[in-house]
Amino acid sequence: MMQLFHQASQRSSQITTELYSTSFSSAIKLLHKDVRTPIYNIYGFVRFADEIVDTFHEFDKEQLLARFKNDTYAAINEGISLNPILHSFQLTVNQYKIDLALVNAFFKSMEWDIHQKEYDSQGYNEYIYGSAEVVGLMCLYVFCDGDRASYEVLMPYAKSLGAAFQKVNFLRDIKNDALALDRMYFPGCNFNNFTAKEKAAIEEDIQADFDHAYQGIIQLPMKVRFGVYVAYKYYLSLFKKIKQLNPETILETRVRIPNYGKAFIVAKAGLRSQLNIL
Repeated sequence: MMQLFHQASQRSSQITTELYSTSFSSAIKLLHKDVRTPIYNIYGFVRFADEIVDTFHEFDKEQLLARFKNDTYAAINEGISLNPILHSFQLTVNQYKIDLALVNAFFKSMEWDIHQKEYDSQGYNEYIYGSAEVVGLMCLYVFCDGDRASYEVLMPYAKSLGAAFQKVNFLRDIKNDALALDRMYFPGCNFNNFTAKEKAAIEEDIQADFDHAYQGIIQLPMKVRFGVYVAYKYYLSLFKKIKQLNPETILETRVRIPNYGKAFIVAKAGLRSQLNIL
């Protein structure tokens, strides 16, 4: 039965999301049940590509990513894949008619991660677009469910939210990126001489992304607004925690939001939602 294969594949994407990100999986569970599965499908695809370039050091990353890329396009074109992650992803791409230019940009950034060690401002912005903003736009296709006018209105805000998430990740993971992966994403910055002035400038840029993204969140359809708002609050809380630390501390410590902190964020967001004051 084909439906059983669809379900098995999509369950694989859900399990992948839950194993790799408790924050995102918790936020997805707060979306309307009709949109949870396609968002799991997008996250599972993104997570597997990211694993190739960030984790599989003992393998030929370039070859693995090229194969994954070719298999992705084959799955989308043929409407099937025996890779359950790619099969579930193609179901979402084809159902919501996600622009393949977003997939192309995503793979371009993943390919850069294999060899690129540092970025100028243009490269940094292009990398952010391909690695994060397009993921937000893929999700927006699902949220808007064919309403192209709404998509066009919300597109700039979705890009800002994706950018904010990614830049917070860069700050949080700056030690691992520099020492384990030999990468520095922030233009003009040096891990061995990361200054308070540089940190403050990065934080100002991230805050602008968060502020802009919020204006779009409150315009989202009701069935997805609360889940996206909670994800926004998770990352905003993480960002505020990072802002309180000096550069030396974030170079040594990976900042986290504990589970009780996440539960408090959900409870507070739920109260604000009930009062209609998101």
